[in-house]
Amino acid sequence: MKPTSLSLFAGFLFVASTQARSQVKVPQLFSSHMVLQRDMPIHIWGEAAPGEEVTVSLKNAIASTTADKTGRWSVNLAPRSAGGPYVLIVRASNVLQFDDIFIGDIWMASGQSNMEIPLKGYDVNTPIKDSAREIANANYPQIRLLLVQHDASDFPLNDPKTAGWSVCAPESIANFSAVAYFFGRALQQKEQVPIGLIDASWGGSPAEAWTSLDTLGSDASLMPVFANRATRMDGEGAGQHLDPTAFQAGSQDKPVSAASEFHPAQISWQPAALYNAMIAPFTPLPIRGVIWYQGESNSSPRMAPLYSRLFPALIQDWRTRWHQADLPFLFVQLSAYGGSPVDEWGMLRQAQFDTLHLANTGMAVTIDIGNEHNVHPANKQEVGARLALLARSIAYKENLVSSGPLFRYAYPEGNTMHVFFDNSAGLTSKGSLKSFEVAGADGIFSPATAKIEGDAVFVSNSAVSAPRYVRYSWANYPPPDNAPNLYNGAGLPASPFTSYPTP
Repeated sequence: MKPTSLSLFAGFLFVASTQARSQVKVPQLFSSHMVLQRDMPIHIWGEAAPGEEVTVSLKNAIASTTADKTGRWSVNLAPRSAGGPYVLIVRASNVLQFDDIFIGDIWMASGQSNMEIPLKGYDVNTPIKDSAREIANANYPQIRLLLVQHDASDFPLNDPKTAGWSVCAPESIANFSAVAYFFGRALQQKEQVPIGLIDASWGGSPAEAWTSLDTLGSDASLMPVFANRATRMDGEGAGQHLDPTAFQAGSQDKPVSAASEFHPAQISWQPAALYNAMIAPFTPLPIRGVIWYQGESNSSPRMAPLYSRLFPALIQDWRTRWHQADLPFLFVQLSAYGGSPVDEWGMLRQAQFDTLHLANTGMAVTIDIGNEHNVHPANKQEVGARLALLARSIAYKENLVSSGPLFRYAYPEGNTMHVFFDNSAGLTSKGSLKSFEVAGADGIFSPATAKIEGDAVFVSNSAVSAPRYVRYSWANYPPPDNAPNLYNGAGLPASPFTSYPTP
């Protein structure tokens, strides 16, 4: 029987598909100039024709495997110490070669706009301190950058959207996360090993968008994230679209027009959507740790009480997906910002503080470098430096003070609350001590007088004769005449806190 044009076309598609699948491929996260994690098995994976033999080599190491019936393959090379540059070769019926590969430490940087904001700034209203000078001087060939493009998905993806790794230089750093860069620079200069930075962030995104659906769906206490999503979608249906990058304009949940580029359906707010597209593809890749700057989008009265459950769940989720139970997870506590008076930045900061009960976590306190009218503080150098201190202590086991004073406990004696801290050696204040409040059994807080006594702080208010609770720097933006100013001997600021029970 003479074949029809339709059958010939189908045959052509089959042959083309077979030829395409026979080409060995790796995810886009593999490219020239990349960093592979030192002191851990080097995992390389990808696709090829089913049953095809694939060989991977890196310097003197070589490993072979056969693609399974779905075309997937995976190999592990023996761990290596820091070094390079090397050539990575993946060979099957075709050959892939990646040059200038270093072995060092990989850090994943994620979160919302304060992590995303690039070294050049968003615009003239959201600058980075000394941006032009910092960009011009950003020549660090042993720092490598991977910028992940915005993407969202209903299911976990195998391949991220990225243009590949680049060497840190003025032309590559301008559009890269300022916080991640300052962190990586401080770390590379101290550790003297290659540092790979992966920037997977999205302005205005909530924590639930970065958490897997398995984790969100397995904890009944996290169900409000789905109700919140439904509420936002109902608002969109009524023509009120909530701008996921509204923080760039210094306001939150700002209605925008139906023609806005942020429509349709607020995909960056969809639970698990950003995890699926921007985090899941990296979980087979061993990394040294995570730095995280997020929380502004979870500060509404409806969502802030949930953060004390949601944020630890996210951290444990990522550790599970990476199969690294002790994966260092370092995060930035929200700074001071005026914003909306109904938002609960104090409660959100407390939830971040409480998350320190998880092992191998660290919190960079930034309450002292905020901006009342801009949610994006310009001093990202200090943020990166404080995160690097935490990394040196937690990930690299260096013996140093890496955190400011952290509330431990308080007790009343007469009309005075005695407050004690971890990391309290050398307690000091810049001027008279400010921003403390006390409350009695009714939980109503009043401004208080505070003074340092050794490694403790004594707090009182003559109108509160039987104090029971104490808190510090609780306001969204403490006013200048009551600005937080408690530090330890290492010059690191004390974290805001409350001893009053929070959800």
